[in-house]
Order: sequence, then C-alpha cells, then structure tokens
Amino acid sequence: MASGAMQEEQVKLLGIWVSPFVKRVEWALKFKGVEYEYVEEDLINKSSLLLTSNPVHQKVPVLLHNGNPIVESLVIIEYIDENWKQNPMLPQDPHERAKARFWANFIEQKITEATRTALLTEGEQQEKAVKELKEAMEVLEGEAAAKLNDKTLFFGGKNGLGYVDIVLGWICNWVEVIEEVGGFKVLDPQKQPHIHKWMANFVEVPLIKPTLLPKEKMVVYFQMVRQAVLGLAAKK
Repeated sequence: MASGAMQEEQVKLLGIWVSPFVKRVEWALKFKGVEYEYVEEDLINKSSLLLTSNPVHQKVPVLLHNGNPIVESLVIIEYIDENWKQNPMLPQDPHERAKARFWANFIEQKITEATRTALLTEGEQQEKAVKELKEAMEVLEGEAAAKLNDKTLFFGGKNGLGYVDIVLGWICNWVEVIEEVGGFKVLDPQKQPHIHKWMANFVEVPLIKPTLLPKEKMVVYFQMVRQAVLGLAAKK
C-alpha cells in the first residue's frame, strides 16, 4: 500500500468466485491499488460473518473496512472511490459524475436484471427478458457510439477505465456463458460493434485479464443454477 496509514487498514471482501457483482468490487480494489483479504463464502451454508455483516439481504459482496460492512456492489464501488482518492473512478465534474451514475443504474436495472431473468426462466418469460435485454443493448450501443472512438477506448474517457467500465465489465466474461446455458443470443458484433470493440479492449487491460474466469467452469455452474431454479418453479 502507498502509506503507513493505509497499511494499518483492514480490508476484507466476502464473495463467491462466480459472482459478477463480487468481481466488480475486486476490479475496483485492484484499480485503486488497495490490498485486501478475499474470503470465499458458501451461500448454502452462510458464515456467521456474512449473516452479521449483511443481515438484510444475506448475500455477497460485502466489503469490510476496519470491521465496518458495506454492501451492494455499486454502493461498495462508490465507497472505495470516495475513501481511496488515488485513481478516481467517477468523474470529478458533477454533471459527468451524474451521467456515469445514470449509466451504471441503467446497466444494473436494464441489462443485469434482464440477463438474470433470461437465464433463470423459459418460454414466454424468457422471450420477454431477451427482448428487453436486446433493446437495452441497443441503447447502450448508442451511448458507446457517441462516447468511444480510437482515442477514447473506455467510458472513463481520457483517463481510461472508470466507474461505468467497472460496472459493465461483467458482460465480457458472463454474457456469452449465460447465452450458451440459456439457449439465446443477445450480443452481436454487427449490431453492437462499439460494445464489442469496448469488450475487446476491456479484457486486454492488464488489471482485468488475469481475473477473467474459465468459461467451461462457469458453464457448469450456471447450468446447475438454471436447472435448480427451473426445477423449483416447476414444482409450484
């Protein structure tokens, strides 16, 4: 860490290996150069630390900073950005910062949620989710076309990676897997050329590349999750 004061801090991240929400927080910590201890959780048998740190939702990620818990990935990322000033993720300009938050919320509400629904449903419900997901990707492609170019590779602008990139980054590793498991297709290089170019640049960032997960292992995991959820739904 950068200073003696920072070395005294205790930073712990509770997560599971396959969670895109946990991965976001990992990226944010690495982006800031913050040393932390990672603790793998078992969500079937949740630890007492997880249950006491996030009693409302009882899920990961949880960031423990000097014993104080912070929950929800977007909240955690903003906390990290506010607490460790080096390498800012959010823009300094208030208007640009508001726009970054807007797109992060758009990604969360329109893309992340629709992807989850498409994975865990079938029939008409899945078709509706895939349609919503494609529409959201079209909107995001429009923003990417307006914002990104040969000199501006990331949504963070001239400073490189930023808040929106870290929030969106999960699509590079997860969407292809979820498409395969769910039996649908959303990402299309011809329909979303700017997003695909952004993805190609994102996965090559030295900070990001070593953290990407093996596709085969993810496919097995999400097949298990999809079958379990559909099985429960069929019994209702």
